Amino acid sequence: MADKTDGHVRLEVENNIGEIILDRPSKHNALTPDMYRQIATCCADANETSAVHVVILRGAGERAFCAGSDIKALEGYEDFWAWRNRFDYIPPILGLRKPTIAAVKGWVLGGGLEIALACDMRVVARSAVFSAPEVQLGWNGAGGAAQHLTQMCGYGQAMKLLLTGDRFSAEDADAMGMVEWLVQDEPEAELLKAREIAGQIAEYSSVATQSVKAAVRGAMDLSTEQGLRHENDLMSLCFAKAEHAKLRAEINGGHS
Repeated sequence: MADKTDGHVRLEVENNIGEIILDRPSKHNALTPDMYRQIATCCADANETSAVHVVILRGAGERAFCAGSDIKALEGYEDFWAWRNRFDYIPPILGLRKPTIAAVKGWVLGGGLEIALACDMRVVARSAVFSAPEVQLGWNGAGGAAQHLTQMCGYGQAMKLLLTGDRFSAEDADAMGMVEWLVQDEPEAELLKAREIAGQIAEYSSVATQSVKAAVRGAMDLSTEQGLRHENDLMSLCFAKAEHAKLRAEINGGHS
């Protein structure tokens, strides 16, 4: 199994923006089991930190977003049962209540593709190269690629990408509907654009932006009637938050 000390994940917070950084550039930010748990810790911290209004996920270094799981690390699982019950890093990302943006560049392979797809939005440099190569190794991906690609790109495109395992470009990804912003291949262009977008979102009420995310996520699972009720309830919570803040201001003003 890969050395647990080789690579880490950290959360940095500034101006109401949290950045979760996959930091193993010497291995294209390939993930070890220890990094899986660090992702979960960073996601939990981002959820619980009121100063974080929006989250950017990115890879350290210049060559990769994330090359997926370290294949050597996979050899450390005793058997299929141990693998089935492994700690999974995708649910914590999907569990982030705050809006999420993937700042994508370079290699985006396997689990790295699944991380990018698990985010709400993607800013992609033209240098990015994507692939879901699991089928070529004798298995399928288990981190949501089939779910998210089918929702974003359609049945046929999902089957094409997952059954061939072929690499595809940022332009291909954009044409299929995987990309919200495609940026020029310049140093940190994708990160600068992601920070620009995050900065705009961070200026809004965090209750409002989290409500928007909850409403859109709900639209994928609920009927239209259920979704409308869900949206109405979320809007009521936004109003309740504003009323509560007004009440507290009045009470504090009365005691001044």
